Amino acid sequence: MVDTKIPDAPRSITRGSTLKDLLDREAIDCLVLNVGRVYRRFDGASFRRAALRGLKPLGILQRGQHLASALREHLPERYESAAEVLIRSLGPPLDGTDEFGLAPFFYLPHVCFVGAYGVDAKHNGGDDPFETSMKAQHELTRRFSAEFSMRAFLLHDPKRTLARLMKWTRDPSPHVRRLCSEGARPRLPWAVRIPAFIADPRPVLPILEALKDDPELYVRRSVANHVGDIAKNHPKLAFEICERWLESASTERRWVIRHALRHPAKKGVAAAARLRKRAA
Repeated sequence: MVDTKIPDAPRSITRGSTLKDLLDREAIDCLVLNVGRVYRRFDGASFRRAALRGLKPLGILQRGQHLASALREHLPERYESAAEVLIRSLGPPLDGTDEFGLAPFFYLPHVCFVGAYGVDAKHNGGDDPFETSMKAQHELTRRFSAEFSMRAFLLHDPKRTLARLMKWTRDPSPHVRRLCSEGARPRLPWAVRIPAFIADPRPVLPILEALKDDPELYVRRSVANHVGDIAKNHPKLAFEICERWLESASTERRWVIRHALRHPAKKGVAAAARLRKRAA
């Protein structure tokens, strides 16, 4: 792992600033430094010009995609080689699950890179890039979150991707375990929706079952939000899940149930209100 630098960032957005400011000149300079240290052929000056061109009007997600495109032009042509460069350029993983402020958004371009170029073999000389992409996302989610890039794999190859996420529910990192739930949410905010899981969320239920009693609230909150997503299209199924989870439920699991059903309960759905009351 190289001696990396990421931009200074506030703990939250303050007056006069926006999220897109997190991916501006300082972030581009840090990318030049970090990538240049592990990839000597990296043309930092050319990358900086490409990164700044057209950047100003873009929002935070568009900037992540724009910088990923600029990286694509300046990293090895074969995706597998390019992804390895990015992995070697990463800083240390997050320590714990406490609030880390907005600094991890620096890795949004890396996540966008994997989502854009890590699915299709055409970017990898015709060879399947799945394992390289899973490795990259495993590393990235421990520093930021790979919930956005994981969507591309769930859309393209749901069976294989769900199998990997199921395996990761036993990962020692709470960031990886959270990704298993958060990345597969059918209605994840800011992200591309997963129509198949909106229509039928049952393929993801084993992941939620595996994580419902996770020792980290950080992970359990994602499980609760995921069940809340399910309740928007399949309220009966969500209520059945929570009903089953109430049996011999710990204090922590009862919180998951209450959090999952808070929105339908506020809308006056009687079944949700009853379950929340029982989980109190």
